Amino acid sequence: MTSEEKSEEKSVRIGVIGAGWIGREHIRRLTDVIVGARVTAVTDIDAERAAEAARYPGAAVHADGASLVASEDVDAVLVTSWGPTHAEHVLNAVAAGKPVFCEKPLATTPEDCLKIVEAERAHGGRLVQVGFMRRFDQGYRQMKEVIDAGRIGTPLMVHCAHRNASSVEAYTSDMAALDTAVHEIDVLRWLLDDEIVSAQVIVPRSTTRKHAHLTDPQFMLFETARGVRIDLEVFVNCRYGYDIQCETVGEDGLVRLPDPAAVGVRTAGAHSTAILPDWTGRFADAFDTEFREWVADLAAGRAPTGPSAWDGYAATVISGAAVESRASGRVVTTDIPKRPDFYAADGRP
Repeated sequence: MTSEEKSEEKSVRIGVIGAGWIGREHIRRLTDVIVGARVTAVTDIDAERAAEAARYPGAAVHADGASLVASEDVDAVLVTSWGPTHAEHVLNAVAAGKPVFCEKPLATTPEDCLKIVEAERAHGGRLVQVGFMRRFDQGYRQMKEVIDAGRIGTPLMVHCAHRNASSVEAYTSDMAALDTAVHEIDVLRWLLDDEIVSAQVIVPRSTTRKHAHLTDPQFMLFETARGVRIDLEVFVNCRYGYDIQCETVGEDGLVRLPDPAAVGVRTAGAHSTAILPDWTGRFADAFDTEFREWVADLAAGRAPTGPSAWDGYAATVISGAAVESRASGRVVTTDIPKRPDFYAADGRP
């Protein structure tokens, strides 16, 4: 057996369901960046797109997600398909007893999320990880270390902003919560080790630099079970770049998320630093770390330690509450039950 064959023998064999942009990007990551993983199967609703994506790592093309999950050449499943199909594929993987990484959302309804939670609990051990990559960003991890160590005292308030330079015409007002704010919703639950119990959306004056159907910006207010108040500005047509801000204020101090490292330029009477144009560069390292740790867990025979099915359920409920609040103008409670002991240590690196 050659050294290359031995390396392939030890690799975790991953089947990818969904060969759109993010699916192809993860195939590249698993093939070129992550050690110990090998993409062995691909499927997509567009057969030609699946064949093109599979050609890169030399993977087999499957007709559908069910056959891919059942394949003897697949040890674990990566779901990057259209959101409404996620629940079906994740449930199939759990039924097969195979670890499954699902890009957010875990499912588009709380009811489907709970079906996954119950299926996983019936299996008897964790199989599901949800793709909330911010928990793997070095800046957020440093913030959590500071908060957990008590260096700023008891957290009281969190101020956040999520700004995109522009949005495509297909972006809707609901997506501000469901696709954009959902990242803050997850990472703040993790940072504070606290549950979000209510959501409120306030609509300020809209920018003229948006599509006519869109409400932008939106100002979101959340409250946690321990009384921490969170404000989040979601502004997806800010024009100047991709800008993620987070500051936690405690009784004894505050901790702020660092901006991405960039050189300072002094010229023409001004001092400037570059701002990234989009999320791909801002969180590239976090994506790499996310998959590196997932594959390491699988290779060691451990249950996944990243965001769980319960985290996916909570994020779906809370983002849905924000959508309801914007439509109704009311404060909407989330009514999330106590986290089951089965998920007691989720997401702690």
